[in-house]
Amino acid sequence: MKTGVYFCKCGTNISDKIDAEKVRDSLAKKYPGIHFKTVDFICSEEGQGAVEKDLAENNIERVVISACTPREHENTFMRMLSRAGLNPYLMQMVNVREQIAWVTEEKDRATEKAGRSIRSAVNRVQLHEPLQKKEIDICPDALVIGAGPAGLKTALTIAGSGRKVILVEKSPVIGGMPVRYEELFPDMECGPCMLEPLMAEILHGQYAQNIELLTMAEVTEVIGSYGNFVASIKQKPRFADMHTCIGCAECIEPCPVSTKNPFNCNLNERKAISFPFAGALPNAPFIDEKLCVTLQGGQCKKCQEACPVENAIMFDDSEKVYERTIGAIIIAIGSDLYDCRKLPNLGYGKLGNIYTSKEFERFMASNGPTDGQIRTAAGTAPSSIAIVHCVGSLDANHKEYCSGICCQYAFKFNHMIEKEIPGTRVYHFYKELVVPGKDEFSLYHHARSNPNATFIRYADIQDLSVSGEGKSNVIQYKDISGKCGSVNADMLILCPAVIPAEESGKLGKVLETARDQFGFFQELHGRLDSAQSKIKGIYLAGTCQSPMDIQKAMNQGMAAAGYILSGLVVGRKLEIQPVNAVVNSERCSGCRVCIGACPYKAISFDTEKEKAIVNDVLCQGCGTCVAACPSAAIKGNHFTNEEILAEIAEVLR
Repeated sequence: MKTGVYFCKCGTNISDKIDAEKVRDSLAKKYPGIHFKTVDFICSEEGQGAVEKDLAENNIERVVISACTPREHENTFMRMLSRAGLNPYLMQMVNVREQIAWVTEEKDRATEKAGRSIRSAVNRVQLHEPLQKKEIDICPDALVIGAGPAGLKTALTIAGSGRKVILVEKSPVIGGMPVRYEELFPDMECGPCMLEPLMAEILHGQYAQNIELLTMAEVTEVIGSYGNFVASIKQKPRFADMHTCIGCAECIEPCPVSTKNPFNCNLNERKAISFPFAGALPNAPFIDEKLCVTLQGGQCKKCQEACPVENAIMFDDSEKVYERTIGAIIIAIGSDLYDCRKLPNLGYGKLGNIYTSKEFERFMASNGPTDGQIRTAAGTAPSSIAIVHCVGSLDANHKEYCSGICCQYAFKFNHMIEKEIPGTRVYHFYKELVVPGKDEFSLYHHARSNPNATFIRYADIQDLSVSGEGKSNVIQYKDISGKCGSVNADMLILCPAVIPAEESGKLGKVLETARDQFGFFQELHGRLDSAQSKIKGIYLAGTCQSPMDIQKAMNQGMAAAGYILSGLVVGRKLEIQPVNAVVNSERCSGCRVCIGACPYKAISFDTEKEKAIVNDVLCQGCGTCVAACPSAAIKGNHFTNEEILAEIAEVLR
C-alpha cells in the first residue's frame, strides 16, 4: 500500500520549529518507498487542490497529514480525500502544530518529535479499514413531555415547520406553574395573560392541526433510537369531552362531593367534577374517579343532568393507550419545591399562617382561594409579613446549589404586598441575594427603598427559629454578625429550593436518560449543549434540567426545537458515522458488562441469541465498552487495538 505523507508548513507556525527535510529523511530510512510532499497551507483551497492532484498522480492508497489539530480540519481533509476518490477513513492526522511546534522551544527536538509522531501515524494508517457511512430513514415528528412554558414553546416551534407533535401533559391543564401566578417578575406581567396567546395557538391556532394534545397522560415506554423512537402513552379518562364541552361550568355546583383542591395547594375545596382553577385551559372540567359517586358504583347523575350539552359528560370514558412513532423527544416536565417540613425550626406544617411561595402565589391570584386578597387564617389582612429566602438552598444539609429565582420572586412579593396592603411591615431574612439580569434589579431596588421593609442576613437556616404566639408567629434569629433578635409576623412566606419534579426518576428510567447528582436531567454539556441529554435524540427544556426563570426555559425550548428541525429534516435520511463499536458475536459471552459501561445507552441484549447488540445510531465511538469487555469481543472501528498499539509502538522506540 503506497502511503503519502503531506507536511503542512502552516506559514511559519510549523516550519519555523520543524525541519521538513529532516523529517522526510527520517521517514525514508524506515519506509524507503514513502511519498513525502510539503504544502504551504493544506487547508486552503489551493493547498487542497494540490494534494488532490498529487494523490491521483502518485496512486496514493493511504494518507498521513501532518498539520494542526484534527478538531480544526479533520473533516476538511476527509472531504478532500473523498473528492480525490479515496476512502476518507484511510487517513491519519498528526497534530504537529499545537502539540509540538507551539510547545517545543528547541528546533532539533521539535523536529525529532515530529518525525517520531509521523512515523507512528504511518504505522497506524496501514491498518485502517475503508469504513462506510450508513443512511437510515427517519421520522421527523417529535414528542414533547410537559405542557409548561418550555414545552408549549417547543411544541409550537416544531409544529410551525409542518411536523407532527405529540404533546403529553400529566395534569388536566396546560401552561405549567406560571399560568397560576397573577404577576411575574421582573416586570409584573400577568402570567395567564402572557401565556394565553401561546396556549391558544396550541389549542386553536394556525398549526394546531399538527399538535396532538394528550392531557392527564404519561409516557410509559419508549423503544428505538434517534430518528425512530416508538412511545407508548397512557391517558387517564377525563370523563368530559373536550371537543363537545363548552366550558359553562353548569355541571360543577350540583355535584354533592367536595375535597381539597391540589391546584390551589389544598387551600380551598373543589368538587368531584371541576376545573383545576378559573380560566384553566383546555376549557373543560374533569372528574376525579376516586371521588365521583357514580364512578364508585353509586347513583348520581347530577352533573350530567345539569349539563346543557348532550354527551359532554361521559361516565363510560376509559383509560386509553396510544402508540406513536417519533424521531425525537423533548423532556419539559418542570420541577418541584423542596419540602419545608424538612426544616422543622421554621414551623411549616405545624404552625398557622406559614406558607410556601407557591401557596402565597395562589393567595395573590384573582382565581385563587382568597380571590386575590392576602388574608391570614382568621380572614384578616396581616400587618407584618416575614419572607425567608434560601429555604433549603445553599445548604450542605439540604441543597447545596442556589435556585437563582427565589430572590426575584421574593422582591416581587414585597412589591405586591406593598400594593395590596400599604404600610405592611415586611422582613426579608436572607443568606445571599441574587439579582442577575438587566431588568431584575428594579424590583430589588424597590424593595430596598421600601421604608417598611427590613433586611436581615443570617449565616445558617438553623439560626432562625419560629414559634407561635397568639395570632402571630415569632421569628427568633441570629444575624450574620452574631447579633440575636426577634420579630413578630402575622404571616410567614418560605422560599424553598427548586428541586427535580417528582416524576423525574420514573421518567428517567423509562427513557434511560441520565440524571445528575441533584436529580435533574443531565445535559450533554453544561455550557455548550445544555438542551441535549446524554442520549442522542432526547432533549431538555426548562427546569427539568436546572432551576431557571421563564425566559431561560423558553430559550432552551427553542434550542431543543432547533436541534430537531436541523437534524431531522423531512425527506432527508439520517447519516450514521461508522466510527462506532462492533460486537463479535462468536466471542461474546453474554456477560452484559458492556451494557452497564456504555454512557450513551447504545448497547442492548438479544435474549434469544444471548449476545450484546450495539445500536449504531446511539453509539458515539467512545470505546468504553471495548475496554470493559472481558472477552475482547468488541471492536472499536477506526480505533482498533491493533491500530492503537501500532501507533504507540513507534512512539516508544
